[in-house]
Amino acid sequence: MTDTTDTIHKVLIIGSGPSGWTAAIYAARANLNPVVYVGVAKQDPGPILPGGQLMLTTEVENYPGFPDGVEGPEMMMKFEQQARRFGTTVVGEDIVKCDFSNDGSPHTLHTSEGNTVRAHAVIISTGATANWLGLESEMNLATTGGGVSACAVCDGALPVFRDQPVAVVGGGDTALEEATYLTKFASTVYIIHRRDALRGSKVMQERYLNQPNAKVMWNKTVVECLSTPDDFGNEKLYAIKLKDTVTGEESEMAVKGMFVAIGHTPATNFLRDTGLEFDDAGYIDLKTRSSKTNIAGVFAAGDVADANYRQAVTAAGMGCQGAIDAEHWLADEGLN
Repeated sequence: MTDTTDTIHKVLIIGSGPSGWTAAIYAARANLNPVVYVGVAKQDPGPILPGGQLMLTTEVENYPGFPDGVEGPEMMMKFEQQARRFGTTVVGEDIVKCDFSNDGSPHTLHTSEGNTVRAHAVIISTGATANWLGLESEMNLATTGGGVSACAVCDGALPVFRDQPVAVVGGGDTALEEATYLTKFASTVYIIHRRDALRGSKVMQERYLNQPNAKVMWNKTVVECLSTPDDFGNEKLYAIKLKDTVTGEESEMAVKGMFVAIGHTPATNFLRDTGLEFDDAGYIDLKTRSSKTNIAGVFAAGDVADANYRQAVTAAGMGCQGAIDAEHWLADEGLN
């Protein structure tokens, strides 16, 4: 165990998605010498990789500045390179425990390697992970661009899904919103729901069901994603295997895309006993339009504090806010 409490960082950033790297870029250019704890790969509650959810996205077409699209991992590499260019320090460890101070003294944080670090300002950018079905075939295709995704807004307009049948798994407002969005591109959009009634609001149900290419598969669960190699040897989804929750009967349904919409889990478990305030869904509660939390010197940015948008561009914008708010706070405290 290494104790580095003699060194007090001006800005420490937890997380390395679009919000974390953007915060680092802004903080570094403000001569705040930020350090980013990028995290380590893990599987609980779902696949979590340094770089965030974009590490599971093959092609990003809706981020400004990339007219021909960009691979998610490549985008995150560029973000990191830009942050490093301005002097950001990058540490390949997780922050596993935080002792936030309310008396004006530096915050103390503990890493996965047993190290202790301190910082005046902390920006939390740990994101939120999509909830998955837990199928091996699902994750193989989700991580290789094989036709499985957890974000219709991110991936639904890709050419591979246009004029093709696709499925959305879920029954709440998120699933209905994603499915309605997909009706603009797909030939048919199937909602796969394990019950005989949708859970989403009546307004969202009507909006989806009024689309001519919208269908619901009642009392069904997905038990396997079926794929076949394309001309380049890459596995691509061609059908999903369904199981009837009433009869137990199994069947196959041909689809070229499957979008999992059963919720997200914010990466906040390590923050539960810190005094931070959360909303009912477990996201960090930002009570103002800034990135400030209820604890002085602690800020939050990106999907960890955003249950509504969950887009790379909005996360990056929040990362900018976090760095600027931290810079102003440090100045007000005479710590910059």
